[in-house]
Amino acid sequence: MNVVEITNIAAYHFAELADLKPLRQRLLGFCKERGLKGTILLSTEGVNLFVAGESGGIEELLAELRAVPGLEALQPKYSSSAHQPFSRMLVRVKKEIIAFGVEGIRPGIRTSPKLSPATLKQWLDEGRRVTLLDTRNDYEVKLGTFRGAIPAGIDHFRDFPKAVDLLPDSMKDEAVVMFCTGGIRCEKAGPYMESRGFRNIHQLDGGILKYFEECGGAHYDGECFVFDQRVGVDPALRETSSAQCYRCLAPLTGEEQEDPRYIAGKSCPYCHKSTAQQMVERIAEREEAVRRAVSPLPGSAPYENRRPVRIPLEQEGKTLIKALGSMFPHTPHAEWVSFFDQGNILDPEGNPAVADRVVRAGERYARRLSGIVEPSVDAGIRILHEDEALIVVNKPAPLPIHPCGRFNRNTLQSILQTAYHPEKPRPAHRLDANTTGVVVFTRARRFAKLLQPEFEMGRVEKTYLVQVQGHPVEEEFECDAPIGADPIDIGGREVDAVEGLAARTRFRVLARNADGTSTLEAVPLTGRTNQIRLHLWHLGYAVCGDPLYRAGGVLGSTQTLGIGDPPMCLHAWRLSFRHPIDNETVVFEAPLPDWDSVSK
Repeated sequence: MNVVEITNIAAYHFAELADLKPLRQRLLGFCKERGLKGTILLSTEGVNLFVAGESGGIEELLAELRAVPGLEALQPKYSSSAHQPFSRMLVRVKKEIIAFGVEGIRPGIRTSPKLSPATLKQWLDEGRRVTLLDTRNDYEVKLGTFRGAIPAGIDHFRDFPKAVDLLPDSMKDEAVVMFCTGGIRCEKAGPYMESRGFRNIHQLDGGILKYFEECGGAHYDGECFVFDQRVGVDPALRETSSAQCYRCLAPLTGEEQEDPRYIAGKSCPYCHKSTAQQMVERIAEREEAVRRAVSPLPGSAPYENRRPVRIPLEQEGKTLIKALGSMFPHTPHAEWVSFFDQGNILDPEGNPAVADRVVRAGERYARRLSGIVEPSVDAGIRILHEDEALIVVNKPAPLPIHPCGRFNRNTLQSILQTAYHPEKPRPAHRLDANTTGVVVFTRARRFAKLLQPEFEMGRVEKTYLVQVQGHPVEEEFECDAPIGADPIDIGGREVDAVEGLAARTRFRVLARNADGTSTLEAVPLTGRTNQIRLHLWHLGYAVCGDPLYRAGGVLGSTQTLGIGDPPMCLHAWRLSFRHPIDNETVVFEAPLPDWDSVSK
């Protein structure tokens, strides 16, 4: 069988480019037609690429790129491999082809003078007074650098401007030769240093790799870190035995790979920590992100909110105003008329809709609300557990889990999505806004698809603590009163013996308190809305502090408590379920609530 050698190219070129979106589409199709794989980054400042494939296709790609105005002088570095190193072809439009974050640096128009590798070697051979500045990240410098070079002392190239500000003013008149792996970072670092008053800046043309190619290892100690499967190369450009830690990215020598703390794909001597220690540190970082997300509360400043409305099949063919009236029966017709008159009902294109427009199933409209200021909530969210699939929190109250009613930004879901951005954690289940305790979020859609059915099918064991008014006659008892599927006027539910959904809750008395209340353990065996509260209310034992299902069989006028109101004494204490990754049973508990009479 003939083995086809794969040609690899790496190249960058700074140039003023335009019309990037059509260029992206053209290059993506061009590469896929030729079976090429890798990544091409396009920006108004130029191109940066790593692509591999058969040599004929590679040369055709280079011709295609050089036909783009500004890229005529594009020169790649070639290497070969027995296998395709990339899994797919990506062409992306980015703000920068090398992230730097400083406006006004335009290497396509001007960059610092370049110094050839031969000239640098000659200067160093002669002992010429020159300052060598390594612009690479610290973990790259660890594998090797030029003898006597000053490391920038950074973890990311975006930190370079801060590092420059720490350099001594005496360097501003010295001859400075900066270098990096292949030269691309110096194209921006040089002009930036010149803008900060450095008057004699040079950049090593082609970086360390070109120096190795032309001059070998003279004046250089160690090897060069490279951003591919090789990790490191020696001055002869041969792959070394160095590896890289998957977790902290530290390059590792052969000796460091023999350390028992090195676990391939997991940890190394520099980042190895016990699982418990890692969890504590990770949770502390997340809680700090949550504190930033709620300081101030995101819904405390006026904003415009657009609430989506999707037309269901049963509203097909109705006028828009009639469909909305049917879907939201608690909103008076006059209010809908006012919304339309003010242009606050938006059609699928985002324009003000007309009331008599005929709707179709699946269409998406929006209701625009301006000047929204949401009620305050308790944002004292604590993270109980975090892994690659789950986030488990101890929810305070009052705090809605998801956007609803008067709440949109001041919700647990919105706050966590801000703290975990760009991730979008999804709640696997729900608690009432006034209920405290354990809530589980999934970190990706694939985990949600595995865990949410466990809740829906009743496979999750839930244990609540609840304080009620009165003393139940029995130590252990159950309620199986059916619960209506449709909300009542205030948005709660009611017992409906005729058309209600099957519901069952098991209770056990933990303490009979001197103040006439009782502390119970509640285990819902089904998952109906307001089930525990409604079952207890139905039995004559209202939950202490419940604003809706009140003592004496009286229905309250509000759902959500305000800050400063006495708490509703219902606490989601424990959850047990199968973990979506390994299918092992896990148990999570929230700290006991701060009720004076809860049995400790």
